[in-house]
Amino acid sequence: MSKPVIATTSLAGCFGCHMSILDIDEKILDLIELVEFNKSPIDDIKHFTKQCDIGLIEGGCCNSENIHVLREFREHCKILVSVGECAIMGGLPAFRNGIPVKECLREAYLLSPSVQANHEYIIPNDEDIPMILDKVYPCHEIVKIDYFLPGCPPRAELIWEALVALIKNRPMDLPYEVIKFD
Repeated sequence: MSKPVIATTSLAGCFGCHMSILDIDEKILDLIELVEFNKSPIDDIKHFTKQCDIGLIEGGCCNSENIHVLREFREHCKILVSVGECAIMGGLPAFRNGIPVKECLREAYLLSPSVQANHEYIIPNDEDIPMILDKVYPCHEIVKIDYFLPGCPPRAELIWEALVALIKNRPMDLPYEVIKFD
C-alpha cells in the first residue's frame, strides 16, 4: 500500500510553521514512516512530481508569485490546510494592509536608511520580480481551504495530531490543550 503524499510551502510568512513541523522532534521519524513528502522544503523537491493527498500552506499572499504557488497547491492537493495566522488571517505581513502599496515601496526603496547604494533612487520594476498585491490576502480568500490550524506558529503537537488524523482518515479530535495560545 502506498503512503499518503504531503506537500508543504511557505508564502508570505517567517517559516515558523515549518519550524513547528520540525519541532515534533523524534515523531518526525514516525511521520516519515507514515507519509511521502513531495514538493516541500523538508525534502527540497522544488516541483510537484505527482498528485498529493495533503498540502500544508504557511503564510499569506502578498505578491503574484504567492498567488501562483497557492493555486498550484490547490490544483495538486486533495486536502489543503492553512497553517498559522499568516495563512489564516495574513498575520504580521498584513500589518501593511492599511498603507497604500506605493507608500510601502517608496519607504522601502527611496527613504529607508539602507538605500544609500540606490543612487538612482528608483523603485525596482522588472518582469522577473513578483508584482506586489494591493494587500496581503489570507489563503482562503484566494482558493478553497479545507482545514485551518491556528497559532503563531501552531504548536508542534497540533500539527502532529492534525496530520495523523488526516493521514488515517479520522475526524480531528483536537483538545483545547493542543490549540491553546497561553
